[in-house]
Amino acid sequence: MTASRTITTVTVVGAGYMGGGIAQSLALAGFSVEIVDVDVEASIKGLQRLLEEAQQFEDQGLYATGSTATIKANMTAGRTLEEAVAEVDFIEEAVIEDPQVKREVLGRISEHAREDAIIGTNTSTIPVSVLAPAVRFPERFLTVHFSNPAPFIPGVELVSGKATTPDVVTAVKELLARADREGAEVADTPGMVLNRLQYALLKEAANVVEEGIATPEDVDTIVRTTFGFRLGFFGPFAIADQAGLDVYAKGFHTLREAYGERLAAPQVLLDNVEADRHGVKNSKGWTGDFDDDTKAALIAYRNKAYAKMGELIRELGPAPQGRK
Repeated sequence: MTASRTITTVTVVGAGYMGGGIAQSLALAGFSVEIVDVDVEASIKGLQRLLEEAQQFEDQGLYATGSTATIKANMTAGRTLEEAVAEVDFIEEAVIEDPQVKREVLGRISEHAREDAIIGTNTSTIPVSVLAPAVRFPERFLTVHFSNPAPFIPGVELVSGKATTPDVVTAVKELLARADREGAEVADTPGMVLNRLQYALLKEAANVVEEGIATPEDVDTIVRTTFGFRLGFFGPFAIADQAGLDVYAKGFHTLREAYGERLAAPQVLLDNVEADRHGVKNSKGWTGDFDDDTKAALIAYRNKAYAKMGELIRELGPAPQGRK
């Protein structure tokens, strides 16, 4: 294995909605990107579709002027998988979410790629440990999970396997930074973090509807106009710090009495409260300590962020909805 881990050339295997969006994003960031699909004809069609889509985004003002030309200059198609992966620095597998299919494709990739090429999988739920046995030299393999729609969602989950080396993670993080993406490392578990939280929310939302507490429409309204309104700027721990950890602890007490242990307060929350860490209001929070200047700056940022979000929502108007 060579020591160099600088990524400049990329092949994305799977030119569908997800893989195509990843390829488009990386090409726009200046990487040399080749896309590969089930056959050469499908790859060429995928490239044409992505260029047409990029032009639509540019015409709609979603991409800066000249973005389509940049993508066109940096993205190619027309070779077999074996040819397309042979010399590149990084290969991102983005085929269907089926372990057997992914293992077969990853095996083909690792057989024909350079020994030092980094290989990523865009799985959203499958552990690295399930897929890594298909990869030769698994120390260069990890999950690099983009989200839909890839051209516009900045967060990327990174999951290392038991063999993945730190220099591989560093190189991928550098690639993501160049593409204006944020990589977050999480442990190798089913569903990782994104889908574990997302599915938990959907399950509880469905429970609310099934229990007759609210309609799906009203649940969606509550989520997007209350705590969901905050989530573009703050995660759950930062939000709890602002609301007050002691307040959360008392709220969990009420929920536990109504719904049992599944909604009991997390011990780590109780430990924080016991240690007199109540959040921003007493300068000692879950996410850190807050001096007066930091508190003032945080409140000013929060208020500006929410005001701007409100302006954006009013500008866009309500989202289109399906007919019933």
